[in-house]
Amino acid sequence: MISRAFTTASKSTLPLPPRPSSPYFSLTSPLTQASLANIRNALSASSTPFPENSSETCASVLIPFCNVDDKPGILLEVRDKKMRNHSGEVSFPGGRVDKEDKSLLAAALRETHEEVGILPDQVEILGQIGPPTVSLSGMRVWPYVGFIHASSQTTSPFSSSDPTLPLPCLSMSSLTPSQSEVAHIFHLPFSELVNPLRLRPHLFRSDIQRPYWAITVSDMIEGGSAEWSNDEDQMDEIGGGRDGRLEVWGLTGWYVNLVMNALKVYQ
Repeated sequence: MISRAFTTASKSTLPLPPRPSSPYFSLTSPLTQASLANIRNALSASSTPFPENSSETCASVLIPFCNVDDKPGILLEVRDKKMRNHSGEVSFPGGRVDKEDKSLLAAALRETHEEVGILPDQVEILGQIGPPTVSLSGMRVWPYVGFIHASSQTTSPFSSSDPTLPLPCLSMSSLTPSQSEVAHIFHLPFSELVNPLRLRPHLFRSDIQRPYWAITVSDMIEGGSAEWSNDEDQMDEIGGGRDGRLEVWGLTGWYVNLVMNALKVYQ
């Protein structure tokens, strides 16, 4: 168990306030092919190569950007409470890399298909963020950023006659959550990532102590406050959040902050 001193950021370690906009894309208007190109360039400019280590156990996740109901944002899931590890937590689709997977990215795409029903050819990969962090279970987790298209791209992948037009919206009803792993799937609009009513300062890991924003999403999930409440003294990064909130926090929250930092939304 970690002490309460490591669960709440002090005034001297508060993350800087988020910016109300990004120079690369709109937080409120649907993403376009032009904005995806800007995001791809920004992620490439901010990324630093990190070597793979064959002796490590690895997992990979997809950070899925998408348009839903004409709002750009991130697709997230809540892990089923029956799961042995990280039950009841907000997470990205992803999981352990199997020996059958051809690559780290292939594992993320396979897990995304298994967990939420999104086909690999619906995903336009935009880049990576990092460095990949080792989870509390001992796996190094590799994060990939991709845009989820509303349908498979089978002929001319991800092309558009006008790159400034809004990309089609993903229908939440088209998703098929894994009955054994996923309790809920929800869309977190980018505009809510800068909503001060949702943001809580937190320190990432007792050993690292890096400030970041945890994001409250209780109201986005039916029963979010009661069903997913947690013990205040729980180990950092385990559980749904603090004080009865369902939050994007822990490693998932840390990665959201890293990608928003690369896109100049967080500072």
